[in-house]
Amino acid sequence: MNGVRSTGSRLAVDELIDDPKTRIIVCCGSGGVGKTTTAAALGLRAAERGRKVVVLTIDPARRLAQSMGLSELDNTPRVVKGVTGEGELQAMMLDMKRTFDEVVLAHAEPERARAIMENPFYQSLSAGFAGTQEYMAMEKLGQLRAAEEWDLIIVDTPPSRSALDFLDAPNRLGSFLDGKVIRILTAPAKVGGRSAMKFLNVGMGLFTGTLGKIFGAQLLTDVQTFVSAMDSMFGGFRERADRTYQLLKAPGTAFLVVAAPERDALREAAYFVDRLAADRMPLAGLVLNRVHGTGAPQLTAERALAAAEALEENGSENSSPEAELLAAGLLRLHAERMQIMARERRTRDRFVSVYPDVPIVEVAALPGDVHDLDGLRAIGERLSGGAS
Repeated sequence: MNGVRSTGSRLAVDELIDDPKTRIIVCCGSGGVGKTTTAAALGLRAAERGRKVVVLTIDPARRLAQSMGLSELDNTPRVVKGVTGEGELQAMMLDMKRTFDEVVLAHAEPERARAIMENPFYQSLSAGFAGTQEYMAMEKLGQLRAAEEWDLIIVDTPPSRSALDFLDAPNRLGSFLDGKVIRILTAPAKVGGRSAMKFLNVGMGLFTGTLGKIFGAQLLTDVQTFVSAMDSMFGGFRERADRTYQLLKAPGTAFLVVAAPERDALREAAYFVDRLAADRMPLAGLVLNRVHGTGAPQLTAERALAAAEALEENGSENSSPEAELLAAGLLRLHAERMQIMARERRTRDRFVSVYPDVPIVEVAALPGDVHDLDGLRAIGERLSGGAS
């Protein structure tokens, strides 16, 4: 459990973020469960407890920047002002194309780098090709960890199951680079001998002629030029992705699954837990957000409804009709809240019955949305168990 200790089934969040051995926390979960807010709140709390933290979001939503008082986030970490204590908080948002450009510039000669970056196929690939975002997320995480500038890196992943697609990035990249089309397109540069090249060029002419009819001659030319320019870099791509993948499995990394106490959200959480277990990734626990509570737990839903009905039917000698209606309405609201709480407990208990060893921290719902550092502090307090 990456050094995380829990009392019973409770996740000890402060122990997790205070532990100097914890260097990476990955927050994953379905959409609309407060994952981005959780990542930001963890980053702020860790910073205010003395650590130097950077929060990397792969989610394109702007909520993280807004809650931290930043006008925008980009591919460069920005210092968040207003943090108290001895630590420091920085935040950034993955810019897929810029990260790809940085990789090319860092690992290719200037002339070759320019040829790659001006290639139309590369421009399409780096701007939104399937799987590129996940691979670039691995690249950026590897860069941040290698820089050794931060005590703790917190990664806020995209919503839903795509949040774990970056775990497949090394294998996807390997499949792409080892694919038949790529091997054929790179073959002329790797085959020695004039006769071998003459024979290969005949085959390539037939092959590329067929592809040209399917994809268009210009696209095929762009792809061939791109592959030729990138050929010397392919091994480095795969090697770095593999290193980052191993880093995610190593001691010092912790995955937090974020969910709401709802059936669909916890079904997604179960998927994440199973996938992390299958890949032997270090799961720290489950953050159960927006859990409802009440200040009068002793008043059951049944008693509240009965009292409301009595007031509506018989009234009270000591109050006005308006007050009676108001009291009855409040009692019905309380009954509804108690029913919601009961439903949430049943949903949570079903999850616990299947995953009894997964530590859980329940975060009480706030009365409104989080828009600033004070709101993030309130979430951090609830994550630590210090407020309800």
